[in-house]
Amino acid sequence: MSDRLPGFSTLAVHAGAQPDPTTGARATPIYQTTSFVFNDADHAASLFGLQAFGNIYTRIGNPTNAVLEERVAALEGGTAALAVASGHAAQVVVLQQLLQPGDEFIAARKLYGGSINQFTHAFKSFGWNVVWADPDDIASFERAVTPRTKAIFIESIANPAGSITDIEAISTVARKAGVPLIVDNTLASPYLIRPIDHGADIVVHSLTKFLGGHGNSIGGIIVDAGTFDWSTGGKYPMLSEPRPEYHGIRLQETFGNFAFAIACRVLGLRDLGPALSPFNAFMILTGIETLPLRMQKHCDNAKAVAEFLAGHPAVAAVNYAGLASDPYHRLARKYAPKGAGAVFTFSLKGGYDAGVSLVSKLQLFSHLANVGDTRSLVIHPASTTHSQLDDAAKVKSGAGPDVVRLSIGIEDKEDLIADLEQALSA
Repeated sequence: MSDRLPGFSTLAVHAGAQPDPTTGARATPIYQTTSFVFNDADHAASLFGLQAFGNIYTRIGNPTNAVLEERVAALEGGTAALAVASGHAAQVVVLQQLLQPGDEFIAARKLYGGSINQFTHAFKSFGWNVVWADPDDIASFERAVTPRTKAIFIESIANPAGSITDIEAISTVARKAGVPLIVDNTLASPYLIRPIDHGADIVVHSLTKFLGGHGNSIGGIIVDAGTFDWSTGGKYPMLSEPRPEYHGIRLQETFGNFAFAIACRVLGLRDLGPALSPFNAFMILTGIETLPLRMQKHCDNAKAVAEFLAGHPAVAAVNYAGLASDPYHRLARKYAPKGAGAVFTFSLKGGYDAGVSLVSKLQLFSHLANVGDTRSLVIHPASTTHSQLDDAAKVKSGAGPDVVRLSIGIEDKEDLIADLEQALSA
């Protein structure tokens, strides 16, 4: 191509990929191997010493996974990426590079229920402490900052409520505190929002959701924006101090604006081991090729369904930022002008029992714990994904007892509306 910067749809199909040099295969092959042969002893030593890039062992890196990493980094506008086994694995690997026992990170209250559980309970075993802030009150992030704060974590579009987070405002807080802003961009995908453009330093995804898009493969990814100076103030010794396992290399000094992605690979993935299988990487790559087409259809359908629900007598409220009446509509127009996403919630006048009943009566919607599928999905968060929270915490996270979450697929919108109509009438 010329010097023209490729567009999003072109990157979704081509970024990171070339015809296979041996066979000429146009689709990226599945390199289903554990290990890779070294050229000689010196080549092996240079790979293990981080003096050369190349393949050693699929737990650390794989050519199929490398195409996926380069593609998502290109779509997000980052310098490098690392694919791992799941979105939860991505969060563990990211925070392992940033936190020492006793350190803190600030997280928005409106998060996926599994992340709330991971942050509140599992991370205690590592001595990592979460401090909660309200994404609707930017000052609450400022109040939460202490000398122990090492990161801020938010979702671009919050799960399950579909509310839009003011990334730029929270980025300003992070900059003032001298800590990186981590944004989970799973529900938006880079088609709708690119958090790095708004001040994010690290982006994570559950590849399982909209990027893969077909509900057939689990994966996660970490994208390094290349924007944070890890040597400032000695806060991040994993990146700024000599690494004894690599003969004293300082990752920030050696790898510059993709040092964080390298740290996640050679200090996190290498030792914790949550590797993504090459087969899953292949499946997710195939899904990403149609991401722009799918996401626009998802969003168009979601808006139509939300408008229908907003006028239904059995519905108490609809929380969808694509509606002009929604309190997050202004932020949606700023951050996601192509659409406010495909995951949102609505409240039923019949409360908890009505929510449980509705999901059992839907026929086209699948009742399961996932989002971002081509198929439309439904769940009652208070009895499932957020059931580990007390009632007050459920409400704060957008998963109150009367709330139903929808993930709108790419079917015909008229069929989705008809299914909801029959279930609500019943």
